[in-house]
Amino acid sequence: MTTLTALRPAESTAGTKRWCGVAAAIFAIAWGGNEFTPLLVMYKSHGLAPTTVDLLLFYYVLGIVPALLIGGPLSDRYGRRRLLLPAPLIAASGSLLLAFGSGSVPALAAGRVLCGIALGLAMAVGSSWLKELSQPPHGPALPAGTGARRSAMSLTGGFAVGAGAAGVLAQWAPLPDTLPYLINAALCVLAAAWMSRAPETVPPQENPRGSSGSTSMKAPGSGAVAKLNSRRLIDDLKIPAASHRRFRYVALPAALWLFTSAATAYAVMPTLMLPHVHGAPIAFSALITVITLGCGFAIQSVARRIDRPGTARAAAVGLFLVTCGMLSATWASGALTLGATILTAVVLGAGYGIGLVAGLQEIERIARPDDLAGLTAVFYSVSYLGFGVPAGLSYLHQHAGFSYPSMYLGLAAAAAGCLGLVLRNYKVALEDWVKSRSTLVPVAANSEKHQQTGFADTVTPWLWNGWR
Repeated sequence: MTTLTALRPAESTAGTKRWCGVAAAIFAIAWGGNEFTPLLVMYKSHGLAPTTVDLLLFYYVLGIVPALLIGGPLSDRYGRRRLLLPAPLIAASGSLLLAFGSGSVPALAAGRVLCGIALGLAMAVGSSWLKELSQPPHGPALPAGTGARRSAMSLTGGFAVGAGAAGVLAQWAPLPDTLPYLINAALCVLAAAWMSRAPETVPPQENPRGSSGSTSMKAPGSGAVAKLNSRRLIDDLKIPAASHRRFRYVALPAALWLFTSAATAYAVMPTLMLPHVHGAPIAFSALITVITLGCGFAIQSVARRIDRPGTARAAAVGLFLVTCGMLSATWASGALTLGATILTAVVLGAGYGIGLVAGLQEIERIARPDDLAGLTAVFYSVSYLGFGVPAGLSYLHQHAGFSYPSMYLGLAAAAAGCLGLVLRNYKVALEDWVKSRSTLVPVAANSEKHQQTGFADTVTPWLWNGWR
């Protein structure tokens, strides 16, 4: 009896660490996805046209969006491990292309696309896997939303640390075009080895193209639901929860501004400040990136005090901060002072952080286990369109003569419009919410565990208790 009691703490500790390998992979991949950002000013100083460099920033969205939209549903069908295990190695390949192709725009573009594919898989599949590893039977019972918060903090932490490290290395270390990327490639390989120890949470369907009418139940306790084997892959790519009113009018308005805010703060403003920063422009760009994402990371830890179940409070606060941040960018892009640039980064970073958590919380509340990854994919796909904003603004400035203050004033008005849309859908009746969830995805009649889980996910108070 004494021996069994002594073993329980060790077993419990091991269980709580199952998610760490997946979190490390997400962190390393996010590092690789954002290490390019502070180096934008370096490539521009090397003679590349500003619009070309801004397009290189956007190119990895061409990898992110397909990986998000296809990878999420595929992982619901074939399992999380099979889809995510290659992602760190894809990221490492992208970093190697960036390291040795600094003189070639096509090589840089290809490297960015590979990094985007890896990041798309990390966000859609990794976020779902991390959430499932953070709850029974794969981990201890924790407050609802713990998995979403771990995912958001892993991504934001990787974005921030990767940008900071790349900027410092490119500014003061040897081989500025190469060394930052080589370090990330090594980290991705190590993270892949660690993640390989994480257990599967969604066992693959044994016969996804089986005969009509045949069914296959997932293993008990896997956190997944019974699925019809006769469903085609194209059916898995359809996400009924994406039509949910809360997703369309709360989560998506927040998603639109996540990386629009981030790109404004650490892609546009450091470029505008380039003539006014002497001695260390790359390090300055890295500093602004770290400030932006550091504020986003820090504010996620107090999201539990902002969010209220049954309301859009967190999304509204996030969009209010984004609107204020765009007004600050209007001022900062005209004043071009250090203080105005830093203030803009702080406010937009806070809006990004709250908006990310608010969107992921809404998804956890809306999605059933069998379309969690798919709905997460749609959310992130919309959010990453914001990385096209710097290239668009650069084009309008160069070819249409628009000033940055006037363009940011227009973006502030658009953000205020999204805030108004969220406020119009601020509250939701819990009874209507449960009723709408019950019609999203057909469930096998004997899937009692899924019915219990779905109801609990709906009515559980969504309180954050920190990173556990």
